[in-house]
Amino acid sequence: MMKYSRFVHRGHFWCGTDRPDRAVLPLPILPAPAYLGPGRQEGAARVFSGLTDGISRGIEGAGASLSETFFDTTLRLGVTGLSRAGKTVFITALVANLLNRGRMPQLKAAAQGRIQAVYLQPQPDLTLPRFDYEAHLAALTGDSPRWPASTRAISELRLSFRVQPAGFFSSWRGPHTLHLDIVDYPGEWLLDLALLDQSYEEWSEGTLSRLERRPEASAYLALARAEDGALRLDEDKARRLAADFTAYLTAARDKGRVDVTPGRFLLPGDLAGSPVLTFAPLPKPALTPRSSLWREMERRYEAYKSRVVRPFFRDHFLKIDRQVVLVDLLEAIHQGPRAVEDLRRTMAEVLEAFRPGRNSWLSSLFGTHRVERILFAATKADHLHHEQHQALTAITAALLSDAKSRADFSGARTEALSLASLRATVEEIVTRDGVEVPAVRGTLLSTGKPALMYPGALPSDPARLLSPAREGAEAWLDADYSLMTFAPARLSLKPGEGPPHIRLDRAVEFLIGDQL
Repeated sequence: MMKYSRFVHRGHFWCGTDRPDRAVLPLPILPAPAYLGPGRQEGAARVFSGLTDGISRGIEGAGASLSETFFDTTLRLGVTGLSRAGKTVFITALVANLLNRGRMPQLKAAAQGRIQAVYLQPQPDLTLPRFDYEAHLAALTGDSPRWPASTRAISELRLSFRVQPAGFFSSWRGPHTLHLDIVDYPGEWLLDLALLDQSYEEWSEGTLSRLERRPEASAYLALARAEDGALRLDEDKARRLAADFTAYLTAARDKGRVDVTPGRFLLPGDLAGSPVLTFAPLPKPALTPRSSLWREMERRYEAYKSRVVRPFFRDHFLKIDRQVVLVDLLEAIHQGPRAVEDLRRTMAEVLEAFRPGRNSWLSSLFGTHRVERILFAATKADHLHHEQHQALTAITAALLSDAKSRADFSGARTEALSLASLRATVEEIVTRDGVEVPAVRGTLLSTGKPALMYPGALPSDPARLLSPAREGAEAWLDADYSLMTFAPARLSLKPGEGPPHIRLDRAVEFLIGDQL
């Protein structure tokens, strides 16, 4: 008796017998039996036709899936940022410069001419919103350019590369395909991952302790300390506590703070007003009876972890292969030593959440997927003259020194870089009091008028910033760092060129160059 089986032959999926010379031919669609009435005959034919179409689509889908599994490479690149660091602009400029690679000399595969084609494809996860690349690019490159709207929720975009392999045997091998799935998610969601290892009591204690050192938290602290958590739950009080705590988080973010958790309080989406977002940190009372305010806050906190944080961690975060963390370091320096120290501590916590390390076939088998490469990028490098870019990169690397050691030990690769996803300024050298000062000129976002900015000289030794920050200094002793917000400049792009940037090509080479 012949056995029916499935074969994968040269990348194609087909059905047949255990002997290739006896392949089973497609079955003809037979008419319905004559004893059925005309209406039933037509219905039976439709059912049978639908069945065969479904089988055909299933085989085609399986073939495509097998082709991608065995012959194509897929990488998931996570992009997040802390404190309005420019995620949307980064992804938009990244895609635009990969589709038109005239400004990507540091991307080796492009410089060597091995990238034959780059094109957008439908995203694989149909349940996620698509990153609106076209609308964001139009906003940046239109007649009246503007910065696109900030990231409000998770989104995805697939970019596919057709690449000729490098090496001695490259002429004997055909081109291969790399699918790059870019996953955009808010940095506030990333910080929530630390909550998974904390109880409500631990989180409350740590949060309230941190709030004691922040003037913008004084109103909420007074409210929380006036509440008796042992009393029976009053829903109005719970909502007021959550609203005042959210107001603090908003004020903290506006001041450049990065440890603003829970993140969904700032980006609630369809959870706005739900009990899972109606909790806040409280001092623990001596007694916590059932139905008390404290016990209900604890219950909602645990629900937030299980219903909001853990699904994001399981369904999206654990599948990431490479990661970009964008940091507005210049804003932190502008805000002062405490903001810099908050940023240093937060980035160390972020790296722990990534589970860095090297992937292998065993990691896939046992479900221990890890992030192989992590890029920490200080954005808005175009706010500085290029003479100061090295100092900005050195400060970024120093902020990461502790976290980088852990990642290196785990086998992951990390890198610190200063970049500008979209260059909005031009450099100038101005003379003041007989001294030449390196500055940048751009269009102010607030007024639309041109302005010249010299933010102050960053120290070549990062310790001059990091040491006062670690020691709890209130202000910089020997310098004052200013900052302006510029609007995107009007662009006139040549064919084959993407928008102007600073070191975006180096970032891409580090993240995916080994796969091209």
